Amino acid sequence: MTIKEKQDEIVSEFAFLEDWEQKYEYIIDLGKQLPPLSEEVKTDANLIKGCQSKVWIDSEFKDGKLFFVADSDGILPKGIVSLLVSIYSGHSTDEILKSDFDFISEIGLQEFLSPSRANGLMAMTKQIKFYAVAYQLKS
Repeated sequence: MTIKEKQDEIVSEFAFLEDWEQKYEYIIDLGKQLPPLSEEVKTDANLIKGCQSKVWIDSEFKDGKLFFVADSDGILPKGIVSLLVSIYSGHSTDEILKSDFDFISEIGLQEFLSPSRANGLMAMTKQIKFYAVAYQLKS
């Protein structure tokens, strides 16, 4: 499945949810499905700057694709980072760099979040793009 197809699927899933309480619960459920990171990965180098909660994203480049793992100490940020990992993990750096984050506004996520959480979301998306650039430069 392409990144765009995954994004479209998320937009469709959110369209079925009637209000923000249901959307909030959906995001929290996504976070509960995210496997916890080992303490060795929860380093300052993997910590996303600008998030209200602690959020860690790590990556691995394997067979031409970038794979992400993530965690957070907050239930909502954990769900949000889980959503991003599910969309972008397992794709090439080129695919990730050519993709956009328009689905975030399509599902209304930024409007739902407090300004500090919205800043954290943007920091997460920038980190994913940063990893893609870094691995693209290495290859």
